[in-house]
Amino acid sequence: MATAIQKITLSPSRDIPFGKLVLSQANVRRVKSGLSIEELAADIERRGLLQSLNVRPVLDAEGAETGTFEVPAGGRRYRALALLVKLKKLTKTAPIPCVVREAGSAIPAEEDSLAENVRRLDLHPLDQFRAFRALLDKGRSEEEIAARFFVTPAVVKQRLRLTTVSDKLLSLYEDDSIRLDQLMAFSICDDPLRQEQVWEIVSQGHNREPYLIRRMLTEKTVRASDRRVRFIGLGTYLAAGGHIMRDLFEADDGGWLQDPTLLDRLLIEKLQEAAEQIRAEGWKWVETALSFPWGHTRQFAEIDGVPAALSEDEAARLAALHSEQEIIEAEYAHADEYPENVDVRLGEIEHAIEALEERPLAFDPEDIVRAGAFVSLDTDGTLLVERGFVRAEDAPAELEEDAIGAEGSGETTTYGDGEETDVEVLNSEGEKVPEIEPEEEDGLKPLPDRLLTELTAWRTLALRDAFAANPHIALTELLHTLVRDLYWQVSGADCLEAYVRDIPLLVHSPDMPGSVPAHELRQRNEGWKHDLSEDEQGLWQWLDRLDDTSRLALLAHCLSFGINALYERMPPYGAVSQRSVSERLARADRLATALRLDLAEAGWQPTVDNYLGRVTKARILEAVREARGDEAADRIAHLKKADMAHAAEQVLDGSAWLPEALRTKGLAGRSETAEAQVRTPNSPEAAAAE
Repeated sequence: MATAIQKITLSPSRDIPFGKLVLSQANVRRVKSGLSIEELAADIERRGLLQSLNVRPVLDAEGAETGTFEVPAGGRRYRALALLVKLKKLTKTAPIPCVVREAGSAIPAEEDSLAENVRRLDLHPLDQFRAFRALLDKGRSEEEIAARFFVTPAVVKQRLRLTTVSDKLLSLYEDDSIRLDQLMAFSICDDPLRQEQVWEIVSQGHNREPYLIRRMLTEKTVRASDRRVRFIGLGTYLAAGGHIMRDLFEADDGGWLQDPTLLDRLLIEKLQEAAEQIRAEGWKWVETALSFPWGHTRQFAEIDGVPAALSEDEAARLAALHSEQEIIEAEYAHADEYPENVDVRLGEIEHAIEALEERPLAFDPEDIVRAGAFVSLDTDGTLLVERGFVRAEDAPAELEEDAIGAEGSGETTTYGDGEETDVEVLNSEGEKVPEIEPEEEDGLKPLPDRLLTELTAWRTLALRDAFAANPHIALTELLHTLVRDLYWQVSGADCLEAYVRDIPLLVHSPDMPGSVPAHELRQRNEGWKHDLSEDEQGLWQWLDRLDDTSRLALLAHCLSFGINALYERMPPYGAVSQRSVSERLARADRLATALRLDLAEAGWQPTVDNYLGRVTKARILEAVREARGDEAADRIAHLKKADMAHAAEQVLDGSAWLPEALRTKGLAGRSETAEAQVRTPNSPEAAAAE
């Protein structure tokens, strides 16, 4: 039998005492990266040296070996061993496994060092995930695994979570058919079948981005940051058997609740418990709802309550807080800013004073028995109780005359649902017929009348808030109206025919009642209402004593309720013509320009509910193109309308884009600014568009 001829010769390996080794200057690694020397030393101490050092004999001037060896490849391991020697955990004579390159080799030492680092192939992430899982199955805890591999427990949790993804998707990842960030997105769902269904859908289109995968996996869930969850408490939901989805790779605001039905049941139960407590106060009726429509109290008369008196202890506490506040403010009166601890203390004092001064209202028992209360959720998830409202049939004669929305006021007081509803089409066997998206005409069709009314209702509310905060503009507008009435001979029937009619905003989008302008107007209204005198003569005297600044502020506030920037479609032969509506909107435009009203700063942003789901695909693409550029629009152009609207909501988030009906003339175009930002490399907007 012929003997195989060996064509290569491998370098021999041998144990060399550590004291005979020195670090070579030919080592190419200069930049520190990866595991620290201290961590590597700890790892060698626990499991020993897993890889030999690559060494060469050191020669003297005559070319003879000196008995010392230099280390061109394995410098970090050498430094870790040196640290162990320094810490007396390893002796200088300890044998170190080495692969010895022969003296005078034709291959330079730098090449050995470079080859060892360049030819090294990192472990595939999937192999790391599975290795962590194997260690966990052998009884190691997540904390132990993290400590042994010098990572945080959160990293181990993330890696282990990826092993819960469908085996089919893991195979695709192993074959590089799916990206790691996409795999991370799938990990928020524990249902492998649902994961595969979503991948089947997204793989048919061009948009396979992680945000779309997350949205599809969570579309039937409720965010933990939802006000309903904050009201009932996440612990209550979990104790009732609810499940929650978490995203270990992205900020998820607490995750997603998977059982909306359970959440709503718990919400109703807690609201009803609160309503029973309110009803026990003696009110004739109590209505509960998640939220009531804007202006829901217009058809009711309102009884006045008296703030509950402070107890002696509360009065003393309030006086002490005011005194402490004055002392601190006097001490730092000339400082540019407060020290951090002082600033924190002032904040605590202000909150404590506010809690004491905002007294609950006490009502006359005779009023309580004929009045009622509304119980709902506020925008921050706290209970909102509105007491003291009297129905028309329960009001005494003197209240009926003043009731807002009574007969003869000329204002509409009823609320139709007015909402667009989806109608299910069933076949002869009672099964739902799949919806077929209708073909849309090319071009930009006019916005629907109801949508225009909703948009302009939002604008009217924001315009009122800006108007009330600017007495100078308010006085200018009032004088303008009075001069028109005086010099254009508009007849009047009172000693001063200057009045404000509160314009109801009956048609509005769901997000408007919880908006910033709505909150500001409510706060401003409650503040003035608290200060007003109770009788007409006293009111006149109180107004007469006000300083000019306060008078202007009150004037602006009162006038703001008469601001009307609503778009309305008028019947051909109605009392108000479409031309009058156009003139009103033109005056509103002038007012908005003077106030530099910016609806984006006021909090409006395009969503599926308030705009994107209500317009044509051409309008959606126009919005994305204006805000984020042509590339962003092209990426969603192939989607069906419903998917396109949801994708556009994600893309437009934070863009400050506004539809034409909400833009203010003379104000710098925000859509142009957003488009310029998205085309700037590495900008946050560019990342969002991607």
